[in-house]
Amino acid sequence: MSLTITKLSDHTGAQATGVDLTRPIDDATKARLNAAFTEQSVLVIRDQAMTPQQVLDAVQLFGEVFIQHNTRFALPECPQIHYISNQDQFPDGTRYIPGEGYHTDHSNDARPPKATVLFAVTLPDRGGDTQYVNMHRAYESLSPAMQVRIADLKAIHVYQNSHSTRKLMGLPDAAKERVPNAVLHPIVRTHPETGRKALYINPIRIEGILGLSHAEALPLLDTLLEHAIQPAHQYRHSWRKGDLVLWDNRCLLHKANGDYDMNQLRYLYRVMLKGTVPN
Repeated sequence: MSLTITKLSDHTGAQATGVDLTRPIDDATKARLNAAFTEQSVLVIRDQAMTPQQVLDAVQLFGEVFIQHNTRFALPECPQIHYISNQDQFPDGTRYIPGEGYHTDHSNDARPPKATVLFAVTLPDRGGDTQYVNMHRAYESLSPAMQVRIADLKAIHVYQNSHSTRKLMGLPDAAKERVPNAVLHPIVRTHPETGRKALYINPIRIEGILGLSHAEALPLLDTLLEHAIQPAHQYRHSWRKGDLVLWDNRCLLHKANGDYDMNQLRYLYRVMLKGTVPN
């Protein structure tokens, strides 16, 4: 194997080619892949042909597997792998599009996953890109006054907040027993590996800010989100079949675009990796 890593933008995204994740990976290659992920926050490994079990084995090059919250999407033959599909429906019959709206995954956990991995199995002819927002850049480009204002604030994260326009698929009863009702996380998070600060907000999970009324907290969160998602902070990924994409939930927002023919199947495998308590 001849691993080549190239940046996909100046601040977010790296592409790895010349590596087959179904074969043994030596320590030097593992180190290069992990370094690219840490430095660029999104790592795209191209041209893979993998079963769910092979995906599960491969992602452990980057960490331990995190048990996802909503078990209704687990693959029966490999439950640690979940599927992402545009063919599911809410109980009322409306289509469920996973990943709509900017968010970071499972921030309602006391130890949210450090990374999410998707593997592209079937894709529509066009559309369905994923947009990533670099929250390091978002924080660093805030005014000094705003940085001081939010420095010590903690947000209340829940499974589904009461004010988001985006609705999530409900949790099965068994999952409700192990998913926290609410957790507190700092709005300014320090990356445990690089030491860089990032905004840590989540429009679908944050119910409020500790010590602030909704009248004060919600406009502040809207202002921070609007600042964060400006194009200068983004990398947009156009999927190819066989892409395995790993991204850093500790310093990114992401969203999936539903701008494709819904008669065409969009189907990916998803696995998450364990993280630490945000601080």
